[in-house]
Amino acid sequence: MALTIKENNGTYQIEGALNAYTAKHFQLHCQMLLKAYGELTIDIEKTSFIDTNGMRAIKALFAKAMTSQRKFYVVGTGCKDIYDDIRSTTIAA
Repeated sequence: MALTIKENNGTYQIEGALNAYTAKHFQLHCQMLLKAYGELTIDIEKTSFIDTNGMRAIKALFAKAMTSQRKFYVVGTGCKDIYDDIRSTTIAA
């Protein structure tokens, strides 16, 4: 399934699977948005699946936002799991 990114009032809805086939494009597109606007909110409510490649892309976006002092948010069902994963990775490092 293809991944679509739709903007709605400054929040970018991610629809479809975030996986090995879509993660790189997702990451590059979001990096461009983060750089252009200084902050980025993604809504994963309509994301059907996130695999390890998708999580790696989200973690890379989080790290990029932190190092460039920009704001990056993930909202929607499952966002707590993502934040917990990022937090456990950050603490372990």
